[in-house]
Amino acid sequence: METLRRKPSPIAPRERKGNKKHTVKDLLGLMARLRRPSGCPWDRQQTENTLKKYLIEEAYEALEAIEVGSREELKEELGDLLLQIIFLCRVYEEKGHFSFSDVVHTLAEKLIRRHPHVFPPSKRDESRAKPRDAQEVVEIWRGLKELEEKNTGKAYLLDGIPLSLPALERAQRISERVSRAGFDWPSIGGVWKKAQEEMAEIKKAEVNSPSEAVAEEFGDLLFTLVNWARFKEISAEDALRKANRRFIQRFQEVEAELRRRGRTPEESTLKEMDQIWNETKKRKA
Repeated sequence: METLRRKPSPIAPRERKGNKKHTVKDLLGLMARLRRPSGCPWDRQQTENTLKKYLIEEAYEALEAIEVGSREELKEELGDLLLQIIFLCRVYEEKGHFSFSDVVHTLAEKLIRRHPHVFPPSKRDESRAKPRDAQEVVEIWRGLKELEEKNTGKAYLLDGIPLSLPALERAQRISERVSRAGFDWPSIGGVWKKAQEEMAEIKKAEVNSPSEAVAEEFGDLLFTLVNWARFKEISAEDALRKANRRFIQRFQEVEAELRRRGRTPEESTLKEMDQIWNETKKRKA
């Protein structure tokens, strides 16, 4: 997170003793100190609402580090993500709601509850058949999660899917959930046929309908393609994120080649840029 990275480190060199490694307890103490009246004005000003954007940013930066394969960068990004969790816990602890230790306890209880094949609830359950593979574990987990959601009073099947998820990811979660309830195409062929229908409806709307209707049809096409991705066990969100990265890398190579020729993209023709693009794509193939 750029804003936090530019701030001076809260750990002054003179406070470090030898080569002692800091612990989670140290982090909690540092955050408490930052939030004191005598602490950092920026940190004391933050609320759960101002921190939301940083939580999302850090999660995506950690994903980026995983995908590019940089272990050192990932170590730093995971630390930044942990900072947001500790920060939010401190904000809520100050309000008397819950602490970081409460979050840890709740998580541990959930892990135990959702893995009865590893942590049997009682001695008589130890003899139960173990799941044969990861897919059976997923089915156990889903069943337990759905039971928990029913017990929380959720009225509808699609309740509980976070609104804050990226649209592609949320669409895939929605399609997965209704599929488990039997509301699905019998095969991937039906999904592809539906995608072709949606494309035809976009073309028709483009000619005869207002822009809002075209946008609606475009959304329907995207939702159908997300279902196709689910059938193929592809994460639509990951696929688009990687496509974005590939495009950026290739266009930067086009820019670099144009600079070697003494020009900018604005000073070049589409034909010239397209030629460099195709050459770059061939080299990467």
